Amino acid sequence: MIKENLKHLLTKLPSAVKLVAVSKFHPVERLMEAYDAGQRLFAESRPQELAAKVPQLPADIEWHFIGHLQTNKLKLVLPHVTLVQSVDSFHLLEAIDKWGRDNGRIIDVLLELHLGAEETKQGFSEEEVLSVISSEAEGGVEKSHIRIRGLMGMATNTEDEAVIDADFERIEGLFRRIREEFPQLRETFTELSIGMSQDWPIAVRHGATMVRIGTDIFGPREY
Repeated sequence: MIKENLKHLLTKLPSAVKLVAVSKFHPVERLMEAYDAGQRLFAESRPQELAAKVPQLPADIEWHFIGHLQTNKLKLVLPHVTLVQSVDSFHLLEAIDKWGRDNGRIIDVLLELHLGAEETKQGFSEEEVLSVISSEAEGGVEKSHIRIRGLMGMATNTEDEAVIDADFERIEGLFRRIREEFPQLRETFTELSIGMSQDWPIAVRHGATMVRIGTDIFGPREY
């Protein structure tokens, strides 16, 4: 079933859009089914689960982290991932920078924009994103071990497609504004991670370069 699900998705997704298989809460056996079907990009949202799965799976998997990341859990995540999609605060940005400096690494990240109406969601405001990007564009040494690759966001949890469309239009607008106003970052600021199982076609219409899909690949969570 996983193989068929992946094949079905890939026939619909534009070739330029990366399919990120959200494997949280699924056992390694199901991840291996996806791997055997050709999937190489996976994402987890819990540090302990990521750290436990990585050694059990092939070394050529590319891992992303997409959940809320506490600064005391960086050592469980940063050695394994190629991208932290969910940087949602100045405090976390500074902690990742320090970890990168201490470990001789440049860490690729996405800034998470607080898009939806829910107050519980994490993330930067648009003004805060622009402040961080301005510092990056000026070559601020305080962020010398972080490379900001783009933006990440989640639409409001609703079945109203007009609301979802407006949320994605907003983040697409900010993404394009940054690329226009900071041309010196265009070569690296290239990723827009929006869209999940329930709304990825709308996200693709708004320029998504990555979609994060779990249920439509793996089915309902097993635990």
